[in-house]
Amino acid sequence: MIIALIVCFCALLLLGMPISVMLAATTAVALLFFTDTPLTILVQQIFNALDNSVLQAIPFFILAGGIMTEGALARRLIDVMNLLVGRIRGGLAMATVVACVFFAALSGSSPATVVAIGSIMYPALLKAGYGRDFTTGLITSAGSLGIVIPPSIPMILYCLVMNTSVAELFMAGIVPGLLIGGVLIGYTYTLAHKNDWRHTRHYSPREALQIIIKGIWALLLPVIVLGGIYAGFFTPTEAAAVSVIYALLVEFLFYRELTLKRLFKVTRDSALLSSCLLFILACAMTFVWLLTAEQLPNKLADIIINYVDSWWMFLLLISIFFLITGAAMDAVSAMIVLSPLFAETLTRYGIDYIHYGIVMVLMIEFGFLTPPFGLNLFVSMGITAQPLTSVAKATAPFLILLIVCVLLVTFIPDISLFLPKLLLRK
Repeated sequence: MIIALIVCFCALLLLGMPISVMLAATTAVALLFFTDTPLTILVQQIFNALDNSVLQAIPFFILAGGIMTEGALARRLIDVMNLLVGRIRGGLAMATVVACVFFAALSGSSPATVVAIGSIMYPALLKAGYGRDFTTGLITSAGSLGIVIPPSIPMILYCLVMNTSVAELFMAGIVPGLLIGGVLIGYTYTLAHKNDWRHTRHYSPREALQIIIKGIWALLLPVIVLGGIYAGFFTPTEAAAVSVIYALLVEFLFYRELTLKRLFKVTRDSALLSSCLLFILACAMTFVWLLTAEQLPNKLADIIINYVDSWWMFLLLISIFFLITGAAMDAVSAMIVLSPLFAETLTRYGIDYIHYGIVMVLMIEFGFLTPPFGLNLFVSMGITAQPLTSVAKATAPFLILLIVCVLLVTFIPDISLFLPKLLLRK
């Protein structure tokens, strides 16, 4: 059966089938030829996978990110960041990174962060004299913070397939996200001194006050959403709904730049993207049910334990494997399918599911930044009007920095587990 599953999955992958169809078809083949279970169970499992209230957070966060991208929240946020760090050498690029960190905490989506911040900052950075390759790599890689800084859609998906706490994983992503942001800022500062990049814009006290007043609504959103979750006022699902309502109120009552026509487009696009993600998740959960029923995670754990002596070696090997897999399928789908497969192995090595989840989310960043399935690369192509090869080349130095950060988080678990242990695990 295992060989048949592998052959069927690889054959459909080579034929270019969508990941959801691959998972559903592979499950159907296994049920039809190797078990006595009727195929109707496939439909029941797909329904059961979607019968979870946490899933409501995904379309809400996607919609909130779309509203903020189309509206004025992103631009007001960038104005505040420029006010804070713009006068430092390399400050405009630093403001880009900081704006990505804040917007990531608003939208929960990496592509949305690249679009919202990159479309505004790319021409501004070029006009200020920053190199084209540096600018392209910066907005592409800094935008990937959208999946590390909570709330994060891939984090929600991971918690669903691994049955872990969304609140804990959200909190575990804060320090690694700030670490990556800090490394990018340090790299930017070093290059700014080397190339004498300056941003000469100065603000009068009146201008500064106006920017802060207009930007305060954007700055309050992550405080309300994350503060509400950790204070126990509402669940992550309810927080997603609050983020949509807040974004709509701010855009229509205070900024008044989002039209009903653009809101309809955002709603339609969000519905399409949400449908795709949820269908992939439903098919993946059905595939995971099959693997669990056949005890494949246990059998895989027995094999791994016999050949790998330590937890850190296992995490290193699985990271390399995940990176290779990312060249054949998109990273989010790979995480949904592969993470449950190693659940038993994690338990035997004593690896915390939350720590492993952060490592996997960081590995997804590789998937967003590496061809041929790097989604952020394609989004950046649309913003910069450059070919894929040029965008990938420009992003390569930042990808090396990301690898260093992933290694630190992987082999120093307390980087990700410090806050959950301090605040949630009592």
